Amino acid sequence: MPKMKTKSSAKKRFKVTATGKVVSAQAGKRHGMIKRTRKFIRNARGTTVMSEPDQKAVKQYMPYDR
Repeated sequence: MPKMKTKSSAKKRFKVTATGKVVSAQAGKRHGMIKRTRKFIRNARGTTVMSEPDQKAVKQYMPYDR
């Protein structure tokens, strides 16, 4: 059997931690910062752990990162 391929878009955007959680960048920081509150911009720094249902979807795209 050949190996399954990892989705290139998923490997660029997500990382799986040692415990199996999926980490991604915060949403809503690409453009339109003028209309966002300073509190939102401050809280959306760095990365965040995805919710469980979203993690299941992402892990299907990354079969060898479990």
